[in-house]
Amino acid sequence: MRSLIHCRILCLLILLVAVCISMATPQYSYAAPARSAWLTPFTYSSTCVNTDIKFAITTEDETIDSVLWDFGDPPSGVQNTSGKMIGSHQYATIGTYTVTLIAYRAGVADTTTLSITVVQPVPYNFPEPVDTTLCEGQTIVLSAPVVAGATYEWTRKDSVGATIVADTTGTYRVKINGCEVPDSVNVFFTPIPEIELGDDHLLCINEAIRLDATSQDGNYQWYRDFTPIAGENASTYVVTTSGTYMVQVNAGGCGIFRDTVTINFGGHEHPFTMGPDTLLCPGESIVLAPQVAGASGYSWFNGSKNPTVRVSSPVDAWVFVEVDNECEVLDTVRVDYNRLRGVNLGGDTTICKGEFLVLTADFGQGQYLWQDGSDQATYYVREPGYFYVRAQIGRCISSDTIHVTYDDTLHINLGPDSTICKGERIRLYPNGAGTNYKWQDSTNIPVFMVTEPGYYAVVANNTCGRATDSVLVLAKDCECQVWLPNAFTPNGDGKNDYFRPIYRCLLSDFKLSVYDRWGQRIFFSTDPQVSWTGRQNGVQMNVGTYVWVMEYTSASTQQSFRKTGAVTIVY
Repeated sequence: MRSLIHCRILCLLILLVAVCISMATPQYSYAAPARSAWLTPFTYSSTCVNTDIKFAITTEDETIDSVLWDFGDPPSGVQNTSGKMIGSHQYATIGTYTVTLIAYRAGVADTTTLSITVVQPVPYNFPEPVDTTLCEGQTIVLSAPVVAGATYEWTRKDSVGATIVADTTGTYRVKINGCEVPDSVNVFFTPIPEIELGDDHLLCINEAIRLDATSQDGNYQWYRDFTPIAGENASTYVVTTSGTYMVQVNAGGCGIFRDTVTINFGGHEHPFTMGPDTLLCPGESIVLAPQVAGASGYSWFNGSKNPTVRVSSPVDAWVFVEVDNECEVLDTVRVDYNRLRGVNLGGDTTICKGEFLVLTADFGQGQYLWQDGSDQATYYVREPGYFYVRAQIGRCISSDTIHVTYDDTLHINLGPDSTICKGERIRLYPNGAGTNYKWQDSTNIPVFMVTEPGYYAVVANNTCGRATDSVLVLAKDCECQVWLPNAFTPNGDGKNDYFRPIYRCLLSDFKLSVYDRWGQRIFFSTDPQVSWTGRQNGVQMNVGTYVWVMEYTSASTQQSFRKTGAVTIVY
């Protein structure tokens, strides 16, 4: 009994001590860290059971280091998770599953969840014919099976519901409740044929003419004097005897189209040719001038009735020439152009140091000559300069020149954070920012004058990317002000020959450094009484602006200061 009393007294003492410690110790509350502000949305490719369903992040986020997928399907064992950027899983049972994506950025996890309902695919076959050919301008309505409360997703995203109007060539598929129906429909469209066999003609004897009825998806039958010509079912037919010729074209989906022309032969024989096919260089043209004795009329491919035509583009140029007003002769010549269409190396460009640019003048087998004498069709640029190429294929020659410059990676440095005295000001220089930059107030001045405390930043861009830097400027009430001039004239005339601090208090830990435009220190002193004479190693410095950095401590207040600025040497 006594032991029990002693135990209770001891417990009360311990509790009293704990309460006292609690009252004497400051109390802190713990707030759980806020959930990551990132949201990593993802999509899934299907909802069909026993199908490989792909899970993909929908945004391009280069800050993601790694991912972990949990497909919410524990019975699948080790297949329930994946560390691949694009996850894949096959569900063996229909039902609703919660898919979890954990994306890691710099070690910080962000969790996104999405519910997916896995269903059985709807067994369905579209009515025959599965492949349908229609005429241009027609449409067809495709219908999927009607499932109560189902959602439909067609291949063409602008259609909803169980039907779709097919008006363009393509393969039409449908998903019902996210699960794709196994069957699909191919729809094709045939352009309306334009069958034109041309005008009637009376040709000279021993001439021949090819009639052309070529059209898309066409089946052909030729007739002479409205009687089918056996075996003539090609898209063209060569006429050598007099008669009325007709072609019947069955264009898939559009129906039957016909045209008729009468070709007769008579008069005398007049041998005629416009010569061989012609290959021109880019920019050239040719005048076609058929030489036919007794020519009395012309009818060209372009409608011209003149004796000659000028051709300046690729074409099969044909002409009917009437001879002595009794019959016509005809010929066709192909005018084409050399594949050397004109070398184009592109516009002048700038690339980043360390990269190379590939210039190409490749038009196939030919002769190439670059500015350095190399003779390949391509050229690798690895340094700045002007680059020239001369290409020759056959008798055709073309050349081009490009100017390539290089940018360096930006390394902006505004210097360290600084403290100024109230009423004082410092200059910030965009060192390493190149030429395309902006300060925090969107200006692009070469020197930013700081008169108030705060954050100051510069953002720069070039071919190599973007770079930023910022500094914090603080202000203090200073009993000890130290000033430096912004210019001096070290010409030995006894006036303003020295660069030195002006102050009216005791200083300690004094340091003064002066740098040239390349960042090389050309003057250093730890004594505020020592002046810079504008020289380095006895050599007089050139006219220009030099950057200085000054550090010191007020002996009376023990406040430390660091100041930067610039001084200009003039003579």
